[in-house]
Amino acid sequence: MKSSSGQYYQTLDQVRALAAFLVFCWHFFHFKEGQFSDPLLLPLSFLTEGHTGVAIFMVLSGYLFAKLLDGKKVIWRYFLWNRLIRLAPLLLLVFAIIGIREIYHGASIAAYLQTLISGLVLPVWPNGGWSIAVELHFYLLLPVILSLSRQSNMPLIFALGFFLVFRIVWYFAIENQVQIIGYWTILGRADQFILGLLFYRLRSHFLNKGALVGLVALSFGIFWYGFDWMGGFFKSPFYPSNMMLWIIIPTLEGLTYASVIAYFDAKNIQSNHWLARFIARIGTYSYSIYLLHFFVVFLMPQWIDSYLISLHNPYLILLMALPCFLCMIPFSWASYHFLEAPCLSYRKAYLKQQ
Repeated sequence: MKSSSGQYYQTLDQVRALAAFLVFCWHFFHFKEGQFSDPLLLPLSFLTEGHTGVAIFMVLSGYLFAKLLDGKKVIWRYFLWNRLIRLAPLLLLVFAIIGIREIYHGASIAAYLQTLISGLVLPVWPNGGWSIAVELHFYLLLPVILSLSRQSNMPLIFALGFFLVFRIVWYFAIENQVQIIGYWTILGRADQFILGLLFYRLRSHFLNKGALVGLVALSFGIFWYGFDWMGGFFKSPFYPSNMMLWIIIPTLEGLTYASVIAYFDAKNIQSNHWLARFIARIGTYSYSIYLLHFFVVFLMPQWIDSYLISLHNPYLILLMALPCFLCMIPFSWASYHFLEAPCLSYRKAYLKQQ
């Protein structure tokens, strides 16, 4: 992960790679309704309920932008411009490809364009684009959040409390249902951005707290297995879920991933080992992988099942997810180097001289 100021953060790129892999496995596991299967062994719930990878991306965004911007004077129009030229080229290409496909199958151009316009507010952009819209909502809030919390972390705590109370009220007001706003909108995801910001400021406290962070991660792993056992994303007991857990799931994800990221970032571990560099490189291409994998991830297991090996159990489905994920790397490499990276030459310096 290289910022426009030239700083590179290998650890954060490695975390991005993990997040992309979790999301890929989640979608790959949809083959033969694998997402409805009984829970697998404890650690595998992170893969079978790999939608949690989106939470990692959100926490990383909050953490990274605190790392880049906190305590600095920012030219916000240039900051937003840089984010636009980083995200828009591939996103618009994906929209165009999907639009052509939709029109080919008889869809209305006007209806599709209306969906894209609605996606600026509602979570309807295709190929995971809905999460990019949530990121955009966060970028608009970021100047206010950083300004209000410049002198103290308390505004961040109050903001967390506000969104938590909002989801509680929503749950009881909207027929005991909060999963939609908790998962798909800024009203749930804000917790993860804010916790990323907050834990960046607290990162020094995690430097020698490996055991504590490990306990937090283990506790969340057990919770995530229990969530999977109760039905997970789709079967709890139906979708959208009526479980009150969705009020706090975004917060728990945020707390866990923010603490792990803060710990490893504070350790500032850099490695020249080929595997560490390879995983970090996948993280560099994670945006491409995220948007492009939707075109093939549901077809890959079908092809394997038809021509290579019968995917007759969920463990075998997950086993085949890794090589299929690696197959995405050449395409994401091409996307990054031929579409995304050239646009980065138009970035502007957004930090004012102190």
